[in-house]
Amino acid sequence: MLVEVRQWNKQDVLTVSSREVAQDFEKRHSDVLESIERLQTQLDSTENSAEYFMPETYKDASGKQNKEYLLTRDGFSLLVMGFTGEKALAWKLKYIRAFNAMEMMLKRIYEEKKQWEIERAKGVVIRHMLTDTIKMRMAESAHKRFAYPNYTKLIYKT
Repeated sequence: MLVEVRQWNKQDVLTVSSREVAQDFEKRHSDVLESIERLQTQLDSTENSAEYFMPETYKDASGKQNKEYLLTRDGFSLLVMGFTGEKALAWKLKYIRAFNAMEMMLKRIYEEKKQWEIERAKGVVIRHMLTDTIKMRMAESAHKRFAYPNYTKLIYKT
């Protein structure tokens, strides 16, 4: 499947042509167009279908202008989720595997972040204990004005 980067609303958007979708899923292009247009009418009542399907034209071998759509990633997913058949099933299974892998990665990142926050909180408590101890020991020292900041800087750097 040929994915291209197109400018849409002053942004780079990954798109795929409805003709490519028809070819890869072994469907007639007119049937794919019909499915897209059916989705557009359903979407227009709830949200903007232009975020999913961008109308375009192309010239066929005879030079005639024909309608096609450029599909964003979300438009592609929305369309293909309604397809049936062997190729559609294979795509849906790949989509599910990719989603599960993404979920596992996000969970791992979340756990690592949570662990990092716990370790950081422990470090803050320990540093406060050390600086409080220094403050108590330095209370009677003649050099407390200089020693306390120097010791605490050393602790925080460490």
